[in-house]
Amino acid sequence: MPQVIDITDDDIRYAEKILLPIGKEFDDERIAFIRDFRTIDLQAVPGSGKTTVLLAKLIILERKLPFSDGSGILVLSHTNTAINEIKEKIQKHCPKLFSYPNYIGTIQSFVNEFMAIPYYVQMFKKKPNRIDHEIYNEKIKNFIEKPWLYKLNLNKTCTDKVAYIKNNNEGLFYNYRFESSNKVQLIKKLNGEVLEINKPRGNTKTANYRDYTHTEKKEVYKWFFEFKQSILKSGILHYDDAYFLAERYLIKFPNIKSILQKRFSFVFVDEMQDMETHQCSLLEKIFYDNGNSISKIQRIGDKNQAIYNSVKATDVWQDRSVVLRLNGSQRLSKPIADVVKKFALYSDENFDIVGRNKCTIKPHILVFENTNIENVIPCFAQIVRENDLVNSEKPIKVVCWNTEWKEDEKSRNDVNKHRLEDYHKTFKKDIGKPKLDYNNLKSYLLYFEKKQTLEPIRKNILNAFLKILRLENVNTKDDRPFTKKKLIDFIKEKDVKKYDELNLNLYNWSIGIIQEKTIEVWNEIKEYVPTFLTMFDKAISLSSNFINADNVEIITENAEISTPTNHYRENGLEIEITSVHAVKGQTHCATLYLESYFHQDGRGLNAKSYESQRLQNQFLGSQILSTVGKRVKESTKMAYVGFSRPTDLLCVAVHRDRFDSFLSEIDRDVWKIMEVTNNRD
Repeated sequence: MPQVIDITDDDIRYAEKILLPIGKEFDDERIAFIRDFRTIDLQAVPGSGKTTVLLAKLIILERKLPFSDGSGILVLSHTNTAINEIKEKIQKHCPKLFSYPNYIGTIQSFVNEFMAIPYYVQMFKKKPNRIDHEIYNEKIKNFIEKPWLYKLNLNKTCTDKVAYIKNNNEGLFYNYRFESSNKVQLIKKLNGEVLEINKPRGNTKTANYRDYTHTEKKEVYKWFFEFKQSILKSGILHYDDAYFLAERYLIKFPNIKSILQKRFSFVFVDEMQDMETHQCSLLEKIFYDNGNSISKIQRIGDKNQAIYNSVKATDVWQDRSVVLRLNGSQRLSKPIADVVKKFALYSDENFDIVGRNKCTIKPHILVFENTNIENVIPCFAQIVRENDLVNSEKPIKVVCWNTEWKEDEKSRNDVNKHRLEDYHKTFKKDIGKPKLDYNNLKSYLLYFEKKQTLEPIRKNILNAFLKILRLENVNTKDDRPFTKKKLIDFIKEKDVKKYDELNLNLYNWSIGIIQEKTIEVWNEIKEYVPTFLTMFDKAISLSSNFINADNVEIITENAEISTPTNHYRENGLEIEITSVHAVKGQTHCATLYLESYFHQDGRGLNAKSYESQRLQNQFLGSQILSTVGKRVKESTKMAYVGFSRPTDLLCVAVHRDRFDSFLSEIDRDVWKIMEVTNNRD
């Protein structure tokens, strides 16, 4: 029997008191969602407070726990950031919600804990060692860089073919996955097609090229299947492998579906538009179950903002029969909302964006030329000043879809192709984005999260030691990779003096990094590593390149700055310069959107590569249709996200040639047109 939830007016007032400013109340749109516990979708426009209204629902549900049937609540989102936001805002008010039988976490952590790991244990009678894409890639890299083929008992012809593929198409070793349907097969990672083994072109002449025969392909395919299987058995899993195991779990033990439905009577999926196809499919199989589920699943988000990782032209999120909407935007002003809604790819008779922020500044178009492209951001700064927005508590940012040209010098030097680095020459994409894993020791010392304590540096150094152990194939007694805790415990148990020595070293090295003595610390650690490895009866061998390599993965002079250094600063005004992807979900006071080159469709005067070209009709006031082509869909989603960040001021930079050709008839009652000049004074 489904759990019946009755939401009283007192419940609503209780949630308002916790979440809203004094004197504010939830409107009818939001109360309708809070009271609704059917299987539904909530489509929410930018700035509508969808997370707040979900939190209100969870705070009220806390008052109803525990449920009489013993079931719980499942809350999922795509990122740890989103989950942490939920915890920070309501955990202190909801102790029961954050304990058994409830679960609040990412889709990945849910799949790992409830499906992938239990099935893996069923298969191999042990837990997997790690579920992590970086460690997975490291495992493959270590394997294929060693003299490995002779150990595999292959016949010589198959050995030669696999070696040839490794030398000419090494990416294949990393970029395929198991797929589970009626049978287990290998698929290409990027497009999901069945993996077909083709002979790489290499450097051979076309005239001499002969592809493998069908029989040869089957033999090499079998090798790749067994290689992938051996990696899986070793306990090192890619994140994608967890979903494969989950699918197999459902096939082998179909009653798992009903068990999970009974465990979680209510399921809330936040940021649904960010889910990948395999994630959405798995959730639907378990908790929707073709409409037969006893769970009530509510999916929350905005299909128009589906740009996570990469912007998609197609969407996996198909609306339920019942869709609730939040059309009122607390963030957007009416002038900005009226522009943004024209770029909403998914709109029907019930869709609208109602800007409720009381601001009347028109959106601006900044018209620039190649000779003054570097004056676009200073021009934006001047407009910010003229509108008295300098002292806003909310950030002011410049965003762009495409940022760098990487190694493509031809495109970089083409004056007709613009990316973010052309507007702001010193832009570097990777600044301020620490990773968990690096290819050399020095990078661990250069790139860390800067806090008021030494802990992030100490953590990085220990992670470097863990990598050395993995490279040297040193594991725990139960043949699992060391964790930081297990490493410290092992050394302490083995030799207390060496344990004290390591702790002292970690402290001194961390202080040295803070004092910018990175090279000295690097050399000291290199001297210490042989002593470290003797505790495991090992000497430096396979980790030598990692320890000594000097090709750091970041820009050294900026490495120790944890906050983004891509800024424009002028007389007390600070403007961050970043990508559209980086600001998704954020609220700004003012945003400058820089149009950028993205492929080329058509030729000559009909060629289209920029937002102002592909989205001409939307700039001119027409609603975009969902039937437009792939490139237009990708462009409009990016513009929709970028344009919907600011509360007060939206500016869009468009080149003079494109403005004159495509936007000269723009409604100047809607947009204010500004000329970027060559004079920066």
